[in-house]
Amino acid sequence: MLNTSSFKRGEPMDRIVYDLCGRDERLRFSPYCWRVHLSMAHKGLAYRTEPWRFQQKEKIAFADHDKVPVLVDGDTVVTDSFEIMRYLDQTYPDAPLLGEGQSYQRALFFKLFVERSVSPALFRIVVMDLLEAIHPDDRDYFRETREANFKMRLEELHNPTQGREQLDKVLTPVNALLKESAFLDGEAPAGADYLLFGSFMWAHVVSREALFDEHQPISRWFEKMLAIHDGMAGQAPTVREV
Repeated sequence: MLNTSSFKRGEPMDRIVYDLCGRDERLRFSPYCWRVHLSMAHKGLAYRTEPWRFQQKEKIAFADHDKVPVLVDGDTVVTDSFEIMRYLDQTYPDAPLLGEGQSYQRALFFKLFVERSVSPALFRIVVMDLLEAIHPDDRDYFRETREANFKMRLEELHNPTQGREQLDKVLTPVNALLKESAFLDGEAPAGADYLLFGSFMWAHVVSREALFDEHQPISRWFEKMLAIHDGMAGQAPTVREV
């Protein structure tokens, strides 16, 4: 289970993040949930996680939504990782994640880049590992829904070599930036870093596949991201330990 104790601040927790778990409840691999975990840590907000699986729709029916993350903050319920990040900026304005105006628009563009270019490449690398990491009761559901979406079998989608080639291409501008900057958002991580890192954490938790060359700037950035917020992500259980 994700340990949030290292960055808890404030009064006893009335915040809950509903969080996707796998075959072992300690496996937390949703890229969207990881965006929220890091954003909560960035804001220094105390919360607890509530494990959720793909077919437990009734568990989050109160949110009028069928996917996680779901954030419960007192009487407020927020769905969708990007909307949660925006809510956190509006409600807890210290340490901005996305910013406003032009900064927000650039963050929105980067979100779309991650979801439409980076994540599809990662999916080709780790899809069969991901299927194995999912709870056995959810595997048929996962296969049926994803194969309907992609219009092919998961075994056809799974091609780590092609996925890494695709990933290297789409990461070219990211690597160029990280040659000049410690993080995507400058000297310290913020929203853009969390948007991208969430997808890499997804792959990191479920797979033993190498994602990139260790000499690439993004590899060094990933190691730094594992260490931020008292090593919250770096301490998360993966399939290599569970």
